[in-house]
Amino acid sequence: MRIAIIGAGCSGLTAIKNLAESGLEDIVCYEKNDQIGGNWVYTAALGHSSVTKTTHMISSKSMSQFSDFPMPDDYPDYPSHQQILVYFQAYSRHFQLGKYIRLNIAVLRAEKIEKERWRLTLSDGTQSEFDCLLIANGHHAVPRHPEWKNSFTGKYLHAHAFKTNHELENKRVLVAGAGNSGCDCAVEASREAAQVDISLRTPQYIIPKFVMGKPTDTFATSFQWLPQKIQDWLQKISLRMQIGRYRDYQLPEPDFSPTQAHPTINSEIFDKIRHGRIHPRSGIQCISDQTVHFTDGSSSQYDVIIAATGYKISFPFFDLDFINWEDTGHVPLYLRIFHPDHPSLFFIGLLQPQGCIWTLAEVQSKLIGQLLIRKIQLPFNWRELAIAEGKYWASQFIARPRHSIEVHYYPYLKQLHLIIEGKTTQ
Repeated sequence: MRIAIIGAGCSGLTAIKNLAESGLEDIVCYEKNDQIGGNWVYTAALGHSSVTKTTHMISSKSMSQFSDFPMPDDYPDYPSHQQILVYFQAYSRHFQLGKYIRLNIAVLRAEKIEKERWRLTLSDGTQSEFDCLLIANGHHAVPRHPEWKNSFTGKYLHAHAFKTNHELENKRVLVAGAGNSGCDCAVEASREAAQVDISLRTPQYIIPKFVMGKPTDTFATSFQWLPQKIQDWLQKISLRMQIGRYRDYQLPEPDFSPTQAHPTINSEIFDKIRHGRIHPRSGIQCISDQTVHFTDGSSSQYDVIIAATGYKISFPFFDLDFINWEDTGHVPLYLRIFHPDHPSLFFIGLLQPQGCIWTLAEVQSKLIGQLLIRKIQLPFNWRELAIAEGKYWASQFIARPRHSIEVHYYPYLKQLHLIIEGKTTQ
């Protein structure tokens, strides 16, 4: 069995490791950049990584490390992007993954051919055919721009292009969006800019990185045995004790449960707001030249707008009429991995958990490895389950583009383990 993997970021690396561990050796992983690491390879150049010069993780070390390769003891609770890249490099060396990886080779086109096989057209001018194809290209590469982008006559950039705050000194800056990228951009901009505002269209749970002295995700694990409603209530109580009310920070109060939306994990934003370095604003109504009109009737002028408006789900190597989920609202994959029409095609890391992606990608890869060596099998009706599951996950979260691949970490992990253990459900 010949297997191709697209992308040597966190998902691609653990896919190689776990497939090889299952006894599958004819594996080729194509990475378009000159080194492994995906988004965690920081560069000041545009169009590659989405991390900034000061990016740290938003999931903790203990909840993010691979099961059989712990992070170094001297790493902090929330490692930097430099430390994470070193960790991935060490993981690759330890499990000897380099022999499977071809750097500086982009997959220009992936097409399905006879007998459920795949033909890849590569950037070096060659083509190659495979029995299985694993997609691990990530989902933070193609920015989603707002419709008002071209109305602003000042400097506009997407959060994907925000690398440092060096050019923001004495500037009036508006950050559109209060997700993880938006809050990070606002905090960094506030260190240099004369004015930083952050615009929120809808309420957002912004959660500090530490609760009761513990990393937030570590603290939350102690609630997992409780019913969901009680978990939600405890999260709200702990947040109230930790930060007070959102309106104390001029932020709108969420009217939904914490698990219905992807959380923003950021402690500094609260400090910056209370010190007057960041000012929350309502949603953007319209823009005229450099004046932004907000939905509450106010307006202000800005020199720079940073749009933290998310990313598109993109597979540039597929024809648009083959797979294109950007406007569907949900992704119809069984277990977020298996496509009902293409049983030899697998997606790794195409999910947005309320937790760390890497550890879920690791278990996804173990499942695929066991499936390919025929040690386990999927339920007989897995194709039908793929459609139902996509609709189910969509119903669990507020209807926003950012939630099209959202999952609850522990229930999803339990689903994967049930299949691995041979306890298939229908």
